[in-house]
Amino acid sequence: MGLLRNSLCAMALALFAGSPGNAATLVEPTLHLKPQAAEGGGRVALTLDACGGKTDTRILSALVDNRIPATIFVTGIWLKRNAEAVEIMRAHPDLFELENHGGRHIPAVDTPRKIYGIRSAGSPDAVQAEVESGAAALASAGGPAPKWFRGATAEYSPSAIAMIRKLGFKIAGFSVNGDGGSLLGAKQTARRIGAAKDGDVIIAHINQPTHAAGEGVVQGLLALKQKGMTFVRLDDAEGVGNNGTTD
Repeated sequence: MGLLRNSLCAMALALFAGSPGNAATLVEPTLHLKPQAAEGGGRVALTLDACGGKTDTRILSALVDNRIPATIFVTGIWLKRNAEAVEIMRAHPDLFELENHGGRHIPAVDTPRKIYGIRSAGSPDAVQAEVESGAAALASAGGPAPKWFRGATAEYSPSAIAMIRKLGFKIAGFSVNGDGGSLLGAKQTARRIGAAKDGDVIIAHINQPTHAAGEGVVQGLLALKQKGMTFVRLDDAEGVGNNGTTD
């Protein structure tokens, strides 16, 4: 069961899985930063999902050592198992913003179905429980209350989006899928992240320390820094999403 749970997040954004029939009725929101005059290479927001399992210390160490801010979407599952990593993040509040990835890493879809092999919440009450339990887990871990939510698989039913917004959360889409659910190789991951443009919101994963993608995440981020790109957290820049996810 542990191995299966750890692999769920890797499956979530994989390019090679999923049912087109199911996905066609769902929404995968985008998110961009509002344009802002900036020196150098522009601004990007790095968002990292911590779905379950362990912590990729290659990425965490690179962020701390290179002073790269990031928004980390954490589940209640991950928080329970990674106290040391949480302590490091809390020790650097200028770098890390912890946000809500749900209590149990269940897709925020209020009808019964599977998305990338993961069973959805299946009802409005279950979606609400997933969102609220994720927020409660973050509250128990200390620190500021979350303002953003990203559901497992990053796909939603439109009615679930409306519910999550009523609960007071903005929904974090993305514009660059950096690591393909952490299933891409290091070179392809580095190439995708390194190609990010001004205003992009990058999604990758920080919970798969044995995957080659983690090495690519670090390489891509350092390439962006070398270009003069400025990294911002979601709370530090106005993000604009589609499908009613931020307005």
